[in-house]
Amino acid sequence: MRGSGRTVITRPEQNPARRAELSKTVGISAIATYEPPWVLGNDWFDGTLSRKFVQHTGILSRRISQEDEVTMGIRAVQNLQSQTGCDLRNCVAVVLASSSLIHGYVARRYLGKEHARRENFGAVAQEFVERLGIPSVRVFSLNWGCSGYAKAMEIAARYAARRPRLRRDQFILVVTVNRTSKITDYGCKATAPIFGDFAQATLLGGDESHRHPMQLALVYAAAERQPADGAFFNYHLRENVAVPAPAGGRAFEPRRLVFSLDMMGLGDAAPRAMANAAAKALQATNIHPEEVDFVVPHQAGTGVIRLTAMKLEELGIRGEVINGLTQHVGNISSSSVPYALQQNWDRLHGTILCPTAAVGRPGHASLTQGCLILTKGGRR
Repeated sequence: MRGSGRTVITRPEQNPARRAELSKTVGISAIATYEPPWVLGNDWFDGTLSRKFVQHTGILSRRISQEDEVTMGIRAVQNLQSQTGCDLRNCVAVVLASSSLIHGYVARRYLGKEHARRENFGAVAQEFVERLGIPSVRVFSLNWGCSGYAKAMEIAARYAARRPRLRRDQFILVVTVNRTSKITDYGCKATAPIFGDFAQATLLGGDESHRHPMQLALVYAAAERQPADGAFFNYHLRENVAVPAPAGGRAFEPRRLVFSLDMMGLGDAAPRAMANAAAKALQATNIHPEEVDFVVPHQAGTGVIRLTAMKLEELGIRGEVINGLTQHVGNISSSSVPYALQQNWDRLHGTILCPTAAVGRPGHASLTQGCLILTKGGRR
């Protein structure tokens, strides 16, 4: 049965004990991605990058989208349709996560009324399903930064647990879209080269599905906010900001709303947060650290993942850690875990741990952490 069509903007889970109470009857059937055609190489930054930038991040280039989040998400879903033949009339719910939609109170403060409306999570999600031709489907929307995929999967799993089992042709879509270039301060050498634009669509099928059988069973999905020592993230209004020009070179915007990050603070906090999320996930599912075969963390950068791997080893987790996927896409925020899963689809097996970490609300001393546990070929 279809949902009411009501767009739901998610709020933090009020009862932490419920985070592990997930249905184990859904899993990932397929993942499709969309990479914008515009490639911005490190040479654009004209020697302003740190000498060890590539060594620390692994990034050589990133993608920039000239299209908005809705269009990017639709392109990812269209690629999924081509890949799987899925019929959107059988979609029972859509969870849309975007880390580039500007938080409401910030948009209302700095942007015009019409522009702020285009950043509204609920309005964007509703436009998304309407343009897909499924306006009555249940749709959820959120911005949980780089932990968005873990939170979106938690929402999808909870929705599946509360409704009748998915029938053989039914599925849930989890779509993440990141167009960080629109709020990037290209005059900031610390943050400008880090992020890339990207979109992906994950199809979640049921354990009884013949049309869309799950390839990676979802055992656990959760994300939460945690207090931090300081605010890692905020927005600012800048004047006369240099931006990449589609024809090459630079253009200048007289006024641009941009984000800032405490990169040093995040570099220290993110590995600990991912390790904490992994430990919680294992404890909640009674999985022993030595049972983990693969770790597919948020691809924040090669250096951050190396530090995360060291923290995980301290917990006794010694599965193979997937790293090095930022080379041609950059940090693609909430799309990085599904992208890493897709890129390693044929070699993943056993128990797969996917920890994430991200900044919290703008201007707040908080961060988010999350984790997925997947198993290849069925439930644990």
